Amino acid sequence: MRLPLAGDGQSIVGVAITVPEPFCGELHDARLRLGDPEARNVVPHVTLVGPTPVDDDLLDELDTHLARTVAGHRPFHVRLHGTRTFRPVSPVVFVALAEGGEQCAALESSLRAGPLQVPAHFPYHPHVTIAHDVDDASLDLAEKDMAQYEAEFDVTHVHRFVHDGTAWRPARSFVLGAVGALADAGPQERP
Repeated sequence: MRLPLAGDGQSIVGVAITVPEPFCGELHDARLRLGDPEARNVVPHVTLVGPTPVDDDLLDELDTHLARTVAGHRPFHVRLHGTRTFRPVSPVVFVALAEGGEQCAALESSLRAGPLQVPAHFPYHPHVTIAHDVDDASLDLAEKDMAQYEAEFDVTHVHRFVHDGTAWRPARSFVLGAVGALADAGPQERP
């Protein structure tokens, strides 16, 4: 995935729902096994707002926006089931959301304001990537290998990530339905 360029005094941020353990480890291991070059640089997640340059002096405003917006949404349940692909538009195979997609779409729509009021490059489609930028044979294998994959979990937090030039690092965690809740702790990184 190509990241947008950050100017002087900017950070590349993303907003996502992280997949909890044990599913995080399972999806991470699958992405590694399938040869995805970004497997070690990103935790399994459902993107809400993709890579976006934000002025560093607007990060506090961004966190305030995220806390308020996320607080206005209730926790919800996600069920992952099976695989799909964005081919031929994009070389991506993903695990689909069989439940929770509407809530993710509502969050994404609400978040695209203030410092995140930027146009989306594609229509929003919540998913968990398991293979990206690999050859067709690996994409075919990913689609077949994970076709019966299932996982269920409750979503209680949304995370802001910052790209450090190599990998995505958790910066802040925001609690769904809890006005003003803000935490520095992020999800654990995968090796």
